[in-house]
Amino acid sequence: MSLPSPANTDARRVHPLSKLIFASRWLQLPLYLGLIAAQGIYVYHFWVELVHLLEAAFGNTQALQALITSIGYKSDAQVNALNETIIMLVVLGLIDVVMISNLLIMVIIGGYETFVSRLNLEGHPDQPEWLDHVNASVLKVKLATAIIGISSIHLLKTFINADNYDVKVLMWQTAIHVAFLASAMAIAMTDRLLHPPGAAQDH
Repeated sequence: MSLPSPANTDARRVHPLSKLIFASRWLQLPLYLGLIAAQGIYVYHFWVELVHLLEAAFGNTQALQALITSIGYKSDAQVNALNETIIMLVVLGLIDVVMISNLLIMVIIGGYETFVSRLNLEGHPDQPEWLDHVNASVLKVKLATAIIGISSIHLLKTFINADNYDVKVLMWQTAIHVAFLASAMAIAMTDRLLHPPGAAQDH
């Protein structure tokens, strides 16, 4: 039976300061728990808006006014019933909540797996496909793509309700959306340059 060499024994030793620095990653845990709480708030907000939409569809004027206030819809004529524009704005708002919720899930699961600790989900039937190859670069690209989707929904809501916005607001929102697109393309291009598709096979 061979004894471990002194070199291997020293290699396995970790300096207490190194242990402390490495353990500091657990300080991120309250942040991810906070994001889970924010996810719960979004779920509650989604159901409140959905219930208002259902009630307004059956003629509840108070629910209709709550929807009009929440989406910032204005009209010269008195609105006493749902119309296509209000329904579309409310549905886009619900889609917006879902996309932000998806973004939160990516940050919570991907961030925890990348920066805190392994989730050990190998073989789990519900394991997300993207979690198999998640790292900081992949997470950045996915987050940038999700933000573009959210920005697109916001921009569409603004254009549908364009009468209630100043031209400068429309121009700035469009410019910001284009900036998001350019940033996402730059992140994806940088990741491709740093990690070419054939690099893994070359090693």
